[in-house]
Amino acid sequence: MTHQGSCLCGAVTYEITGDLGEGYYCHCMRCQKASGSAFATNARIAPEQFHLTGGADVLKSYVNEGTGLVRKFCGNCGSPIVSERSTPAILAVRLGTLDTPLRRRPVGHIFVESQAEWDVMTDDLPRFMQRPTV
Repeated sequence: MTHQGSCLCGAVTYEITGDLGEGYYCHCMRCQKASGSAFATNARIAPEQFHLTGGADVLKSYVNEGTGLVRKFCGNCGSPIVSERSTPAILAVRLGTLDTPLRRRPVGHIFVESQAEWDVMTDDLPRFMQRPTV
């Protein structure tokens, strides 16, 4: 299984080898700020699954000193691509940047305690106050 993805302007391109982890709609305040919306939709992958195929020169990083989370985004168009955590070593890819079809829908909503007051969840997916342990 291989997935391809890119940013809005097409400068950053990537490939993911293997299956994606379960996808979640994340309602934490950090994802709201990073996406400029009510939530971000992410799936976890192992770092070795992610291969940047173009745009290394425009890929920018923001490091949250408090959490150690590194957010990587296109320096041209601003599209968020992945978030990276070193302990444990894990990446969260933004599902909206995939160019290949997603074979399964996200499985739930996480950090719903931070849900934007103007957001209305209308689906029947499970809701979690935090991230479920895997």
